Amino acid sequence: MLTTNSKKPILNQEQQFLEGPHSRGREFIFTLKVVGQFIKAFRTMHFVGPCVTVFGSARLKEDHPDYQLSLKVGEEIANRGLTVMTGGGPGIMEAANRGAKNVNGHSVGCNIKLPFEQQPNPYLDTYLLFDHFFVRKVVLVKYSYAFVILPGGFGTLDELFETMTLIQTERIHNFPVVIMNKEFHQTLIAHMKNMAQNGLISMNDIDRIFFTDDPIQAVDHIESYIKKNYKIKRKWKPIWWFGEK
Repeated sequence: MLTTNSKKPILNQEQQFLEGPHSRGREFIFTLKVVGQFIKAFRTMHFVGPCVTVFGSARLKEDHPDYQLSLKVGEEIANRGLTVMTGGGPGIMEAANRGAKNVNGHSVGCNIKLPFEQQPNPYLDTYLLFDHFFVRKVVLVKYSYAFVILPGGFGTLDELFETMTLIQTERIHNFPVVIMNKEFHQTLIAHMKNMAQNGLISMNDIDRIFFTDDPIQAVDHIESYIKKNYKIKRKWKPIWWFGEK
């Protein structure tokens, strides 16, 4: 029999939730906390759109070419009158938010509590902090008119493929997804084509993704999709007696 002297680690809220069933009371309290996060996010994001979300690695520094590419993407998005939204952290996210601020555009961050990497960057006009990935992902999709994907890790791919699943299953319609740095993503593109060749997805699913290394082309594609398929909703004004600002 194996034994260990190590103490059981202290679990955060999400780890506790995902470890299995708990008492009805604990599950109910957890649900109320999640509802509270949704309500706070809905009230905050009600006033910031229309948004284009930029995803990418938190680990890349200012001197990296993809940081500079994201900076230019953020500038271009903001120059078209759109709000730049990111995960709010450093690296690619910081660069996009910084680009928006460089041209006096609006910049939003939807951050997540993590033990490393995910400190909020200093280029945010509006900022949310989430306890749970699933709440954060709902908010990012709900308030985005398009996604731009730059090189990143598991989290970036998670957002890409969850979005592609929502498009494939028609949960969202006419939603532009742009992947940038074609050289970096060439093995990913090859894998998607391999899935199509094996009948696991269709080539039409891949055709929904726009691949480019040019920030102007990327935002032109997004802007044309938005003008063709969306009626931009008017920006609502905060109501002071709701505690909105």
